[in-house]
Amino acid sequence: MNDLSLIQLVLVLLIFIWSGFVRTGLGFGGAMMSLPLLLLVDNRPLVYLPIIAVHLLIFSTLTVWQNNRKKMATEEKKPSTVDWVYLKKSLKIMIIPKLIGVAGLLTIPAGIMSAIIFCIISVYAITYILNKPFKSSHPVSDGIFLSLGAYISGTSLIGAPLIMTVYMVHVAREKLRDTLFVLWFILVSIKMVAFLIAGVDLQLQAHLWLLPATAVGHYFGLKFHARLVAADPVVFYRVIGCALLLISGFGLVSVYW
Repeated sequence: MNDLSLIQLVLVLLIFIWSGFVRTGLGFGGAMMSLPLLLLVDNRPLVYLPIIAVHLLIFSTLTVWQNNRKKMATEEKKPSTVDWVYLKKSLKIMIIPKLIGVAGLLTIPAGIMSAIIFCIISVYAITYILNKPFKSSHPVSDGIFLSLGAYISGTSLIGAPLIMTVYMVHVAREKLRDTLFVLWFILVSIKMVAFLIAGVDLQLQAHLWLLPATAVGHYFGLKFHARLVAADPVVFYRVIGCALLLISGFGLVSVYW
């Protein structure tokens, strides 16, 4: 981060505000919808991934804690906002692919990794534009999507859409976001351990000014999520899909130009 120019730093600041908004507003996609932009600023995934990971750990924990605190204050039975049963079941499927993905990130060159990320994002973007996102309702396809999503999450933290396709079927809507946040916390913790073992720079100084930026996005994301629960997200996804497709296309050109 110390090698970036002032303009690049301002762009990174704005992108992390966007990341916080998307992550809290939707419950997923913070990395997926910010990483392509960050790679256009500076094409080094391992610079940004530790920062994104730490932010996810902090704000996912904060959101789940706040929601359960509200439940405890307003409901006598104090039901959890997390579906712990399905979370444990799905983790048994995802843990091995996640570890394989983490190992892949640490061995694949940055240019190739960036190209893979942009291609994956392009596929997701097209499904959003066509309003035909990946869906899963069979145990076999559930296992495939969870495994592939965990592997991609291990390589780049952008496997959320595939995992979402399964969780949306099996987890109640009111518990979906918080269950996903606990899942992201577990998966990202594994990645952080790998970063520490490999000696990856965690960019600790950058957190001093990027955490407040993400907190701004987090605040507005909370307000957006409250409205999204009862709203139709089709138009939103279509706009985001078009933007991601354009960014990914430009990113692929920039990698190999």
